[in-house]
Amino acid sequence: MAGVLYVVSTPIGNLKDITIRALEVLRTVDLILCEDTRRTKILLTNYNISKPLTSFYEQNRFKKIPFIIEELKKGNNLAIVSEAGTPGISDPGFFLVEKAIEKNIQVIAIPGASAVITALTGSGLPTDGFIFLGFLPRKKGKIKKTVERFMGLEKTIVFYESPYRIKRTMEILKEVFPGNVKVVIAREMTKKFEEFIRGDISDISAKLPGKILGEITVIISEKGIDLNK
Repeated sequence: MAGVLYVVSTPIGNLKDITIRALEVLRTVDLILCEDTRRTKILLTNYNISKPLTSFYEQNRFKKIPFIIEELKKGNNLAIVSEAGTPGISDPGFFLVEKAIEKNIQVIAIPGASAVITALTGSGLPTDGFIFLGFLPRKKGKIKKTVERFMGLEKTIVFYESPYRIKRTMEILKEVFPGNVKVVIAREMTKKFEEFIRGDISDISAKLPGKILGEITVIISEKGIDLNK
């Protein structure tokens, strides 16, 4: 009988945000697949969990998936964790889940922390309908095209961005949205220096510190704003 692939959500910053069920699964599986073994070791050590780990990330996923599927077919139970948050959300976990389902292997998702939901609920912007774009492209033209596809839907837009590119991205989006579109930039969520920076697209860049560190989630709302102005 084949084993089970557990998709385990882990904290996005504060280690106390792990769930009891997630800890139970991590203690009982035969192998843990990690996007970043160093980050996962810190979490496991904090909860006195000692399990075999193997790396599974974007650059080695094609090589690793056959090995992982074979381990599951042998009857071993495996857990996949991302660097932080929920596997499969803007990381290679999706490809493994897709292949496991294709091979009739049971997949069980263990819910928990997610940067997308944490940012949305703390933003103060509408949450009744939203679109998640993952990481935006790097080229200016592609950034504009990606965002323009979803303008006018009155849905909150959420995406991840690098601290090294956030100022440039905001300047590009000023050319796309009306100046009074609402923006929230969430950084270092659940950590000591958590910050939600709020403003209009026209002035949000000026509110950013000179040096920006940490993981960033951006929330944009055009609800109630006339995009034709």
